[in-house]
Amino acid sequence: MIDKQRPDSRHRPLSVSTRLGRLQFHESGKFRILQLSDIQDGPKVSNDTIRLIAAAADAARPDIVIFTGNQIAGYDSAYADTFRKRTWRTPLERIRQNEASREQLDHTRDMVRESIRQFLQPLIERGIPWVATYGNHDSQCGLSREDMDAIYREFPGCLNAESTASRPDLPRTRPSSGLPDQRIYPCEAGTLALPVMDVDRKRTVLALAVLDSGDYSRSGGYGSPSDAALHFLDLMPGVLHTRMMVFQHFPLPQYYRLLKSVPPNAAHAVEGYRVFSGHHYVLNEDNTLPGSYLGEGVSCPDADSGEYAILAKDRRYFAVAAGHDHRNGFAGEVDDMLLVASPTCGFGSYGPAPARVAARLFEFDIRHPYHPRTQLLEFGDLVGKPNSHKTYTFAISSEADQLGESMNLLRRPGWLERLRRALRSR
Repeated sequence: MIDKQRPDSRHRPLSVSTRLGRLQFHESGKFRILQLSDIQDGPKVSNDTIRLIAAAADAARPDIVIFTGNQIAGYDSAYADTFRKRTWRTPLERIRQNEASREQLDHTRDMVRESIRQFLQPLIERGIPWVATYGNHDSQCGLSREDMDAIYREFPGCLNAESTASRPDLPRTRPSSGLPDQRIYPCEAGTLALPVMDVDRKRTVLALAVLDSGDYSRSGGYGSPSDAALHFLDLMPGVLHTRMMVFQHFPLPQYYRLLKSVPPNAAHAVEGYRVFSGHHYVLNEDNTLPGSYLGEGVSCPDADSGEYAILAKDRRYFAVAAGHDHRNGFAGEVDDMLLVASPTCGFGSYGPAPARVAARLFEFDIRHPYHPRTQLLEFGDLVGKPNSHKTYTFAISSEADQLGESMNLLRRPGWLERLRRALRSR
């Protein structure tokens, strides 16, 4: 454990759950999650990314932060000596990887550790617990998911317990997370479940599944969750006796059901990805929330792994939150399932205009816990002008580009009236 990273005990943790010792609803009836997706940077993390994480944490005061993959830009030139394009490796890559010395791998491990330290520091200073899963770029640095899980566990606040794939129904605890009473159900590195209790700790109100959705497919395109992870998703609602929400890196193919097909020359149209290429889309405003925007095609796996069928079965899951598509920020319902796409929170890769780089807040209300409200916490609103001189601006293809979120979970007065006005204007 890296003791020097521990928060100063004189400062009260921002996370209410940390003060209570377990993820649970507050006396106010609320529970909050901050999603951070696609930091995707090298050993030196952009200062603007750190500024956004700190500002979003202060504004949202979340119970927990969930990193939904691609924290590490494994393709960065700093990792050239241990880089691997695919985790399953071609024969040539296998030979090259075997030639990487222990010293080179240790150097990569040190650089990854330093990157993680930088973007965790705002959370450590504020006493906010967190959990991380992985995307398609994390392991390209040459470290496995298990290697990175072990590094994450060196830092205070980590809820990534060691995996127990053979018995995922057996809970563990991690007192160093700041939540000594929190039950953790780990399956594999980056895949686990976390129950959230009511204020009296008498029942589990909901549970959070954090899922490693894979990296690349041998047949091309993006991969899928492992068989063990899919079995875990199927198993856990029965183990925890509650409905659940999933946080993962890749969006599902069903996200395209939130879009509508339009001619290529239609205003704000974007082309679909791979199996959806040749077709152009805009957001379907009839089933997406006000303030949603579409900046690129949904980059989902080509093949349907069966994950959505598991989630939709008997309404055991009520929401999915994904990242991966840096320029997409939308949310909407399909079959009574909330599907959420969150943009990048980082300045190390491509994305929307700097002002639109964002963290995403979810707020749950004990009166209707399976219908969370959500809001993007954007850099322009929270921080202002970026310090980075990197060419970063990309257009957002959406009629809602300038609307922003109509709900304001940070300043509640008037949010309902703003939502009503936005709905009336549609």
